Amino acid sequence: MASVSKLVLLLLCAYHTLVAHAGDDLGSYYKVLPAGSLESATVNCTDHKAVSPASGGVVMVPLHHRHGPCSPVPSTKAPTLEEMLRRDQLRADYIRRRFSGVKGGGLEQSDVTVPTTLGLSLGTLQYVITVGIGSPAVNQTMFIDTGSDVSWVQCKPCLRCHSQADSLFDPRSSSTYSPFTCSSAACAQLRQDGQGNGCSSSQCQYIVNYGDGSRTTGTYSSDTLSLGSNAVNNFQFGCSQSESGLLLNDQTAGLIGLGGGAQSLATQTAGTFGKAFSYCLPPTPGSSGFLTLGAATSGFVVKTPLLRSRQVPAYYIVSLQAIRVGGRQLNIPTTVFSAGSLMDSGTIITRLPRTAYSALSSAFKAGMKQYPPAQPMGILDTCFDFSGQSSIRIPSVALVFSGGAIVNLAPEGIILESCLAFAANRDDSSLGIIGNVQQRTFEVLYDVGGGAVGFNAGAC
Repeated sequence: MASVSKLVLLLLCAYHTLVAHAGDDLGSYYKVLPAGSLESATVNCTDHKAVSPASGGVVMVPLHHRHGPCSPVPSTKAPTLEEMLRRDQLRADYIRRRFSGVKGGGLEQSDVTVPTTLGLSLGTLQYVITVGIGSPAVNQTMFIDTGSDVSWVQCKPCLRCHSQADSLFDPRSSSTYSPFTCSSAACAQLRQDGQGNGCSSSQCQYIVNYGDGSRTTGTYSSDTLSLGSNAVNNFQFGCSQSESGLLLNDQTAGLIGLGGGAQSLATQTAGTFGKAFSYCLPPTPGSSGFLTLGAATSGFVVKTPLLRSRQVPAYYIVSLQAIRVGGRQLNIPTTVFSAGSLMDSGTIITRLPRTAYSALSSAFKAGMKQYPPAQPMGILDTCFDFSGQSSIRIPSVALVFSGGAIVNLAPEGIILESCLAFAANRDDSSLGIIGNVQQRTFEVLYDVGGGAVGFNAGAC
């Protein structure tokens, strides 16, 4: 198993080169890149600015891979593949536990968002944006996470915090900073959602506990949030003054929550920018993606209904119904997918019901007979030996969602290094997850107001 950081950067981003095969949608060719080729490659980040999203948008900010050469904060040692997959399993296990009590009929289509307490593993987050906080604005590079609601940034005075590349935000230097009082409606909402942490000097305190044992606490506050040339007044966030666990110890300043709860950036700005946002996760570390708020919804041809769970209504859920390999639909009963699938920017590897994964793995192996099998890499057990190969050919993979939405995965969404980039849940009754590897290169639309999730291929 490769464990050196230069190999892991290659693994994290599935850095292969696609060679188009005209007239054949059954597979794709790749050039196999040797270890270290990414690290030695010359990348001019000024040539990799995010393109404007096809759907338009009121606000658009560039988005980068945390460990890529175009990341706005200095790179730290990337996690090994083994550690990356271990953390990913922690996150997936937490999601499974959250839904362990869901019985049949737990999903309903609705545009009503009910907040809930979220607590996912932070160790899998990979994508960052740079925002401004305060007046005058202080730039802060922060992770994005559709599985979290409460946004937070490290603040002075910081009692126990990690080091960060940006200047530490000092509330005393901002003319628009305001802590919430304990009697405020925002503090009452926070308590209702299980993330209140009492009072200190009549100021509302928050706490967010994550599934990997990490925790952030501090003062719940409001201030001006700058997104490019756009300003969000009275943005609610946590002013983090104490942390514990593995909490984002790699030079970033905090987290922007994009979940469906009341405290998330998407919900807070819905009245100003509209009830829709989108993002595009870049396929390689040397390329850029984007995050948009107020995304226009008419530019998406491929759409599927957005579902809600009564047990965890803040999650964004879709209904996967079938899988195609090499242009042929696999013989998987639709009922296998009845638990639904969570759209998640923070989970790396897509999790499928065990029956569905077995069928996918078998069909994919059948299309890869020319390559010898290789040892599993952690949770990835459908792996191949590409030694001595300058290029490889893989079968196409498409995900079919309710409403007839067919998402033909980009090559970067099928193979991670030398393995099929999917994993199995323990059974067929657990919630599936559409991870960020499969989402790469697509503009993914979360049309909360219209109750739909959309996909635009090749957006970044």
